[in-house]
Amino acid sequence: MQKLGDFKLPQFFNYPPFFTLQPVKETRDNQVKLWKELILSYCRSQRIFVIGLEEDLPLFSNPVIESRAEWMDKGHKKCLLLWLRIQEWADYILYFVKENGFADSVMTIEEIRSGIETRGTELARIDRGLLVRALKLLEQKGKVAIFKGTSTDDDGVKFSA
Repeated sequence: MQKLGDFKLPQFFNYPPFFTLQPVKETRDNQVKLWKELILSYCRSQRIFVIGLEEDLPLFSNPVIESRAEWMDKGHKKCLLLWLRIQEWADYILYFVKENGFADSVMTIEEIRSGIETRGTELARIDRGLLVRALKLLEQKGKVAIFKGTSTDDDGVKFSA
């Protein structure tokens, strides 16, 4: 059983869907109930009476399943929600490219985020930083080549076959 200090985490803490808001109402209601119980139990055990948005509560990340939120700023005002791991986003990009016949083609990062081709897909309106992270992972694996454009809107990606 995984622990945070002397606090024993429940078994469901290592279940990835626990960190993703569930679409089925009954399942989501149970998920929210479990989160409430976990937060209250953890805070009671640690004698925490107030939680601020700027605090990094260890309950909200689980490196074992690599599913979490990441603070985007030092003031902890904005966070990036990773409902898919970076590797899963990279896999989805490759799936999208193959399914839509974009192998050996070039697209700008902006086209991937907001182009006609991606409407109705998981890539529509994806956070630019998240997209770039997934693309860099693919670049390291030799699946894409990223190149600079004249502006950040023109930065491009060449997909390999």
